[in-house]
Amino acid sequence: MNTILRNSILGIAGLTVAGGLAAGPLNHDTNTPTPVRDAAVTTTQAAGTLDTAALIPHGVQGTQSHIDLNDEQVKNVKAIIAATKKAGMDERAAVVSIATALQESKLENLGHLGDRNDHDSQGLFQQRPSSGWGTVEQITDPEYSTTAFLKGLKQVDGWQDMPLTKAAQTVQVSAYPDHYAQWEQQAADLVAQHWNS
Repeated sequence: MNTILRNSILGIAGLTVAGGLAAGPLNHDTNTPTPVRDAAVTTTQAAGTLDTAALIPHGVQGTQSHIDLNDEQVKNVKAIIAATKKAGMDERAAVVSIATALQESKLENLGHLGDRNDHDSQGLFQQRPSSGWGTVEQITDPEYSTTAFLKGLKQVDGWQDMPLTKAAQTVQVSAYPDHYAQWEQQAADLVAQHWNS
C-alpha cells in the first residue's frame, strides 16, 4: 500500500485496513486520560443497579439476536467486564465489547479453525496476529484481547456518542459493519446482570 493511501486511511479511520477484516491495534498513548462519563448517566451506585438508558443510549438498531450462553461464555462475559473495569472504562464500553465479541465469536475463545478460519483471526474478538494485535497466546487470552479492543476504542473520538455498530466497526473494520447492532440488547442485559457481581 503506498504511503499516501496508508496515511489517508490512518487519518480517517485511525487504523489500517487488512482486506476488510479486523485491523491491527492502534498506537496508544497510555498517558491519555480515559473520557469519564457523567456519573448520573452510568451507574446508580446507591441502588447498586445500572441505568439501562446509559447502557443503550441510542436505543437498539434493527432486529435483535439472542443466544443462550453456556458456562464458558458467561466466564468470558465476566472476563470482558473485569478487563473493562481494569482499563478504567465504563459500562457502555463493556456493552460495546460484549456485543463485538458476540458478533465475532459468539463469546467463544476460538483458536485457529483451519479452512473455516478467517485468515489468522482468533480469540473472542477474532483479532489477527498478522495485523499486529498480538501473538496467538495473547489474543486468545480474554483479558489481553479485551484490553487490545478497548485501546482501539479509546482512540475513536466520540465513541461514547456513537451508535454501537459504528464504534465497534471503527475498531474492528469488519466486512459486515452493521452486524454488531443485532447484539446490543443482549450485551446490555449481560452487563446489567454481571457488572456488579
